[in-house]
Amino acid sequence: MTNNDILRRLRYTFDFHDSKMVGIFRLAEHQVTRVQIAGWLKKEEEAEYLECSDRELAIFLNGLIVEMRGKKEGPTPEPETRLNNNIIFRKLKIALNMTAEDVLDVMSDANTSLSKHELSAFFRKADHQNYRVCNDQVLRNFLTGVLNKYRDKKSMKPE
Repeated sequence: MTNNDILRRLRYTFDFHDSKMVGIFRLAEHQVTRVQIAGWLKKEEEAEYLECSDRELAIFLNGLIVEMRGKKEGPTPEPETRLNNNIIFRKLKIALNMTAEDVLDVMSDANTSLSKHELSAFFRKADHQNYRVCNDQVLRNFLTGVLNKYRDKKSMKPE
């Protein structure tokens, strides 16, 4: 999955508009423009497409954590310059304040079964003997499960 795919999926899942996306970046103490946001959300074949770098996605995910959970005391964490699926998965789990059981439920909703041990292997340090690389399909299924959970909640709210 590309960073742009992840950004598009998160925007759709939580129904973020452009100004909300700009605000999430601002929560991580980073300024972006609506033009940048629009470029990141375009498909690769479109003329105005801009590639979202690892650092930019890390900044967005850090802002999403602040948006969903509130600001932590102390300095803002420095965004990673290199991301992998394991880091993205961990940041999303933190932002959504999910326990291992919550993640397994979301994965189950996306027709994916993982054991608690398999799941914990994704969140270990890379040099740990039980570390496991999170492949694109696992991350995609997690994002699909999150979409099912959070989009359903929005549609059930009375208008």
